[in-house]
Amino acid sequence: MLDTYTVKVEESRPATEKKPSAGPVYRCIYAKDGLLDLPDGMHSPWEFFRDSVKRNANNRMLGRRETTDSKQAGPYVWITYQEAYDTSLRIGSAMRSRGVNPGNRCGIYGSNCPEWIIAMEACNSQAITYVPLYDTLGANAVEFIINHAEVSIAFVQENKLPAIVSCLPACSAYLKTIVSLANVSSTQKKEAERLGVSLFSWKEFSELGSLECELPPKQKTDICTIMYTSGTTGEPKGVVLTNRAIMTEVLSIDQLIDITDRACSEEDTYFSFLPLAHVYDQMMETYFIKKGSSIGFWRGDVRFLMEDVQELKPTAFCAVPRVYDRIYTGIVNKISSGGLLRKKLFQYGYNYKLGNMEIGFPQDKAAPLLDKLVFDKVRQALGGKVRMMFSGAAPLPRHVEEFLRVSCCSNLSQGYGLTESCGGCFTSLANVMSMIGTVGVPMTTIEARLESVPEMGYDALSSVPRGEICLRGNTLFSGYYKRQDLTDEVIVDGWFHTGDIGELQSDGSMKIIDRKKNIFKLSQGEYVAVENVENTYSRCPLVASIWVYGNSFESFLVAVVVPERKALEDWAIQHNEAIDFKSLCENPKARKYILDELNSTGQKHQLRGFELLKAVHLEPNPFDMERDLVTPTFKLKRPQLLKYYKQRGQRCKSSSESKNLVFSLCHLPVVAETCFCLFQNLNERKLISFSVDCYVCPGPCSSTEGANGSGISLPFESGHKVGFVQQLPSLEPP
Repeated sequence: MLDTYTVKVEESRPATEKKPSAGPVYRCIYAKDGLLDLPDGMHSPWEFFRDSVKRNANNRMLGRRETTDSKQAGPYVWITYQEAYDTSLRIGSAMRSRGVNPGNRCGIYGSNCPEWIIAMEACNSQAITYVPLYDTLGANAVEFIINHAEVSIAFVQENKLPAIVSCLPACSAYLKTIVSLANVSSTQKKEAERLGVSLFSWKEFSELGSLECELPPKQKTDICTIMYTSGTTGEPKGVVLTNRAIMTEVLSIDQLIDITDRACSEEDTYFSFLPLAHVYDQMMETYFIKKGSSIGFWRGDVRFLMEDVQELKPTAFCAVPRVYDRIYTGIVNKISSGGLLRKKLFQYGYNYKLGNMEIGFPQDKAAPLLDKLVFDKVRQALGGKVRMMFSGAAPLPRHVEEFLRVSCCSNLSQGYGLTESCGGCFTSLANVMSMIGTVGVPMTTIEARLESVPEMGYDALSSVPRGEICLRGNTLFSGYYKRQDLTDEVIVDGWFHTGDIGELQSDGSMKIIDRKKNIFKLSQGEYVAVENVENTYSRCPLVASIWVYGNSFESFLVAVVVPERKALEDWAIQHNEAIDFKSLCENPKARKYILDELNSTGQKHQLRGFELLKAVHLEPNPFDMERDLVTPTFKLKRPQLLKYYKQRGQRCKSSSESKNLVFSLCHLPVVAETCFCLFQNLNERKLISFSVDCYVCPGPCSSTEGANGSGISLPFESGHKVGFVQQLPSLEPP
């Protein structure tokens, strides 16, 4: 094992009157002699697909489960690389016949399926820019993207056709052709034609094309895709990614897997369920297409996710932390329901293998006999063949990462990236245990440095460097489409400012510790522009001021609200409640009333489901400068608010002085009125539950069933038994 996995290529920069200080520039040790770039002669991702077809024409490429007459899902049905290639050529040719030319924009709107990939490759074949369309960015996002990107043709999932047809009156100036990824009804065709748009089924459109079509020349500087992401103003931003950026990203993934793990091949199978509309899964699927591997798609129903995994038996699995957390909880519950001997055997095997991995043994060499005797059933949870697991889109809790690395008989790498970095820009390395809890080191295409953020107290030149993560390299975006002003805000002197705060570790890896911008990502990967959300809730007449909080470990938002005093007192009089303001702010009925009114306001103004609040704390005292909670212009000081209310939430008392507080099950600060925390006996290393006083939640929670009834989703939900956690000191959440 190496002491560090990065090399310094440029010295730090001192602060000036106009710029804060910045730390040294680092590269991955595997790029010490220069960043990976696109070799001469490579121009388009189409070449990855074309070359795989030449090598693996008859290999399974794209598969899905067909539903039988009994409504049960059957086995996976596959099309080969050659079949997918031929269909892509026909679809690309049909697009050209409809007047869609190289450089024009094509929308793709729907869930993961073989047709999504074929439509993408058809665009690549004809140098047409594909634009993923998705509605999680807001109610009018699809309409906005079609008009902003001037999308002239769109491939649309059958159940999304009503939505796309309904927005045609506002976007038919550009959109002239719609192709269903399956079938269309005669009524839908007539409605589209009435608005001047042609609507085809997948089969009809494919028949318009030809295999004998001429493919245009392509350049690595061509725009491959425009991917829209959340904007702080509410309007999505179009991230421009070139052929060069996408191909170089895929080559870097290939390089790092080859160096640190077992190389992928046509024998591997990838499970596709993360949204193809997002860059994370799109880059992974492009990588596995390059390798000639098979890609099996889920049915699109989370209830049957693990059933699809069991049927597919993938060798590679990508997920977000929320999914891994549920897998972890399911495995722990399963083991906890076994007998004492089984639990003790698991504990012994876990400790033994973890110890060997921590002294440098690769995962598959740390305890091969115990892998067969103890961990094989854990591995079966993901089908029994998984050897590579990847996590991204949000931080993976340390205890979950360690548990899965040890027990799943698979390497697991956590990464960090943005749409603007074409996916992953940092990745942890297989078998390097010091990187658990971090996002690893820069990819081989990227250089990184930290820039100080004095207003938040982060110093890139301190003994423990902390600051905003800044990137430059060969996989960065070219800019925001039609928004040079926004591009200039984030790219300064060639450095892309991510808005994320990192802490550099001694081994060269990076740990994400904060967010500079007032936009963050929830555990399921959805972005929240928190100022916009707060502005919406501020329209509620019950609110004097509000601070909304969420983080990447949870899937929901909470808020601290300073109520309008008279409005709340008027409510109290009407409902025969004591009108003392401080008492009212502690009254569960008042809290529920304000929570309901806030969410009603949010729904009225079209906030998305994940932007609605799960809990509120009513604060009788206005946010003030005396407590350092606001600026002189009364702007919220978010780090200070977090610190202040976290300290209030930690005013918990144990019924035994010998017990030491380890953590509250609520990762969010102050998220429970009567919740339970875990305390640790440092000698016996056992975890036990206590009832404690915290601050925010609509109602009491049960110490063995999570926050059922409160609406809060806790890390150990679904009947997690604390008794089993007592046996596993390594399962402590952060």
